Parts: sequence; C-alpha cells; structure tokens
Amino acid sequence: MGIITVATTPQSELPSELPSELRDLDDDGDDAVRRQAGTGESSRASRHWWDRNADEYQDEHGEFLGDDRFTWCPEGLDESSVHLLGPVEGRDVLEIGAGAAQCSRWLRAQGARPVALDISHRQLQHSLRIDLARGATPVAVVQADAAVLPFAASSFDIACSAYGAVPFSADTAALMREVHRVLRPGGRWVFSVTHPIRWAFPDEPGVEGLTALSSYFDRTPYVEEDEQGRASYVEHHRTVGDRVRELVGAGFRLVDLVEPEWPEGLEQEWGGWSPLRGRLIPGTAIFVAERP
Repeated sequence: MGIITVATTPQSELPSELPSELRDLDDDGDDAVRRQAGTGESSRASRHWWDRNADEYQDEHGEFLGDDRFTWCPEGLDESSVHLLGPVEGRDVLEIGAGAAQCSRWLRAQGARPVALDISHRQLQHSLRIDLARGATPVAVVQADAAVLPFAASSFDIACSAYGAVPFSADTAALMREVHRVLRPGGRWVFSVTHPIRWAFPDEPGVEGLTALSSYFDRTPYVEEDEQGRASYVEHHRTVGDRVRELVGAGFRLVDLVEPEWPEGLEQEWGGWSPLRGRLIPGTAIFVAERP
C-alpha cells in the first residue's frame, strides 16, 4: 500500500514539487515575524517545511516517539496510561497530522483500524519505511490538508492528533467542523497542542523562557519568511477560550482539558520544553471532546 494523495486545495496552492529555491533553503536563515497568514499560505508553508525537514525531525525525535508508541506530548504522556481516546479495539480511527504514523501503529497493535493523514508526503514516507523495515503491512496513509478531510461523513469512531495539523491551520474552526463531520455520533476527538500560555513567553528552554514578553491575547501568527518574503513556516495561536468556542461551535461537547505536569526523572529537552520550564508553566494542552 502506498500513499494516497488527495488534492483538497487548489494545485496552485500545493504544488506537486518544491520550487528549487525552496528545496535548498536553510531554515535557520529565515526571518521570524508576527503577521497575518491566510489558509493557502499557511497550508503551502506547512507542506514545504515538513517535506524539507521530515528526515531531520525523525532522526532527532524518532527514538523518543518510538516506532509504535502513542505519545501525546514532550512531557511523555502515553495513551497506554491515560486512555483519553477510550476503547479503541475494533474502532475506525483517523490520526490527523500523523507524521510517521507512530500513533497509528500503536492503535493498530491495540486492534483499531487506523488511517494516518498528513499534509507532508515525506513524513508519510517515513511511515512506510518503518513498516517495510519490519516486514509489516503498512498503515493506511493519506496525504491531504486536515482542513478539508477527504472522507465521507460519519466514517470514523475516533479522531486524534498529537501536535499535528491544528497549530498550523489558519482556519481551525473549519478544521473542527470537518472533524465533526467525519465522526460518527458518539465519536471522540482528542488533540494536543502547545499550551496557549506559552505564546506569551520566548520559546527557550532556559531562564530566558520564563519571562512573558508578548500578550497572551495577540492572535497574530508566527511566520518564518524566506528572502523573498514568502512564508516558509507558520503557526497560529488561539487562546484556551478560542479552542473551547471552536469545539462547541462545531457541535462538540468538551469532556476534559488535560495539562500534563512535567514528570520526575525526565531531563530531556525538546525545543522550548525543559525540566526547568515544565515544572513552572504548562507546556501542553490536550482537549478531549465528543460528538453527541
């Protein structure tokens, strides 16, 4: 089984191949700004960035994520311990922003029928690589934009996302409505994102990351631009209240909001996540919602 690619936005927005000037772009040299970035620009930037950085990301974080482990966040919270998804055996599960589909592989081992969706072709290639190296049947993978899901209504019992898709989408209200559409009545939608309070602080693991420098209420996207001023990476900020209103507006019922505490004994840093910061301010928010 290969990668099913679905063009859910105009091909002019998502070209089949990276332009040569972007293919060799050094992200470390990009300028970071706060400015508006729409749906097409955000989607295009996400696909390019993850295609370009998938290898490095999997090399750096693959051991922590595991080949078939469902880890919700850098704090190391595992689905095998917290069961936020509820029973998964025999259920149809959609993993959104799946990356190399580590979570889907764990779900499959529990008897679920997972489908892993990601906007990045290169990320999904890593999923195929892992399964083929084991001689296992590959997890079903689909390349598409999470804001326009290429599935019929009521196709899944559960949808989940561990730091995937949601922060990179310009219209997360639409994304929530799409997830609601593809879930069956009684279905559960669980997703983890950077805790919104972190947007007020510099993304640094040391003491410099403990002083608030920005307004928590500033929803202006974080954008990295190349030399031509084109967005190469985009993240969108929403407050906790924004997320709740998006879920309720889409027809969901909020069941729980989990803020994982930093565990004793975990000394590994991951970007702006560190034992120092994690013991003082939350780093992750996990929203647990159900379609009534």
